[in-house]
Amino acid sequence: MLEVWKQLVCDANKALKELQLVKWTSGNVSYRDYENNRVIIKPSGVHFDALKVEDMVVVDLEGNVIEGKLKPSVDTHSHLYVYRHRKDIHSIVHTHSPFATSFAIRGLDIPSYTTTAANLFKDRVPCSGFAAIGEEEIGKQIIDHIGDSSAVLLRNHGVFTVGKDIEHAMKAAVILEETAEYAHYATLHEPDLEPLSIEVIKQCNHFYSTTYGQEENESITKGESK
Repeated sequence: MLEVWKQLVCDANKALKELQLVKWTSGNVSYRDYENNRVIIKPSGVHFDALKVEDMVVVDLEGNVIEGKLKPSVDTHSHLYVYRHRKDIHSIVHTHSPFATSFAIRGLDIPSYTTTAANLFKDRVPCSGFAAIGEEEIGKQIIDHIGDSSAVLLRNHGVFTVGKDIEHAMKAAVILEETAEYAHYATLHEPDLEPLSIEVIKQCNHFYSTTYGQEENESITKGESK
């Protein structure tokens, strides 16, 4: 099964560039294999177009390399910190998508102005404090600020999204950038625009969680749950 996860992680990392969420070599996707607590992550400094399945690095929850010839992402220890502290999270996506990062640079949360944002992020996407790259500091900021949202902005750095599997974490990254773009243009014209009320957000979440998509056992998609 590990080879399956490595392929999915490789494909997801390549998709980041295709979705225009990253540039050059910055950004990464990781996945925790919940059966044995192995984490698969992108190697450091490798271009997305050049990534191959065999390049993926497998580590344990303490950061020891189990498999792979390349050095893992510099964000590895922060990913591992999140996995150790949130058993419900099995995939993490890190990007520097432009609209979302512009809010991170300003240290601003992104309130939920749309029902789509409310479905995924509840009342807002929070912005954390500043943390230096490396070791566990970014992971600590994620845990301290993300709450029950599926995304967090890291001050002066970029974006982290999480999910129960790769697809959910990737979806959050895509919708977050869309949300940030809409929020940017809307507040540009109306700076005092009011976000959705808590009552509406609760209604959105209830509808989304009980109605949207297919039942797990009815999904026509093979692989991870959707």
